[in-house]
Amino acid sequence: MVQSSGASYKAGAVRRKAAKKGLVFTLMIVGSSGSGKSTFINTLCESPVIIRKDHVDAERAASAKTVNINPTTIEMDEDGLKLSLTVVDTPGFGDNINNEPAFESILNYIEHQYEEILGQESRIKRNPRFQDNRVHVLLYFIPPTGHSLREMDIEFMRQLGPRVNVIPVVAKSDSMTPQELNAFKKRVMEDISHYKIPIYDFPYDEEEDDEETVEENNELRALLPFAVVGSEEEIEVAGRRVRCRQYPWGVVEVDNSKHCDFSKLRYMLLSSHLHDVKDITHDVLYETWRTEKLSKEGHHE
Repeated sequence: MVQSSGASYKAGAVRRKAAKKGLVFTLMIVGSSGSGKSTFINTLCESPVIIRKDHVDAERAASAKTVNINPTTIEMDEDGLKLSLTVVDTPGFGDNINNEPAFESILNYIEHQYEEILGQESRIKRNPRFQDNRVHVLLYFIPPTGHSLREMDIEFMRQLGPRVNVIPVVAKSDSMTPQELNAFKKRVMEDISHYKIPIYDFPYDEEEDDEETVEENNELRALLPFAVVGSEEEIEVAGRRVRCRQYPWGVVEVDNSKHCDFSKLRYMLLSSHLHDVKDITHDVLYETWRTEKLSKEGHHE
């Protein structure tokens, strides 16, 4: 199991340095067309980052039997910290009968960023303006079927899990009742365990980490896969403005943790676990890829 060192990042010096310099974070969003990815991204960033031309991109990608990979960078301010967030959208994913080419395109994109880092590390004089574009988290949108993981879901996460922190989410979770959602989440996690799919499951070290970190990670682990609802629409509820989705039977509030897991997922990504996933990306995932690549090259020589 990958050991987390989240607690050690609470040092004030790290925070002061980050506040001055700003943090860089890259998030990839993967899921079939119509799973609410664009709305989720815009809700996460609290601005219209993705203009809804996805279906055009998706149709073009489907006809070309491929997937588009579109990075967009947004400058944000999270709790007084400057954050340069790059969101990598993947329109066209899952729209073909054979999705292997899409898997390969996404894997190649992730490994290409590792290639760039390796190239920089090998230089005698490094480029001070070099931008590290490694993907720190891949959010994988699972359709709310109410059954279990599809073969495509299993294969994709199995192939990508060794290269990136995969976090599964249930798309449009408000299409299920709370009972259906809980049962579906349970089945998804049983499949992930059964097929030995490597995901980011909020690892910790009971000996190294403090009680608060262990408790927080256990709480977040219990929410997997995160149930998400996105909405850019705001209405007034009991005198306050809330982002929500309206239905004949009531209102689903995006930022209400009793209604869905969006607020906890957002806080985890952009605040509490940002350093941890970056750390695992560099120290574990990138290092594993680097060791494999260099040992292969050495073997060929």
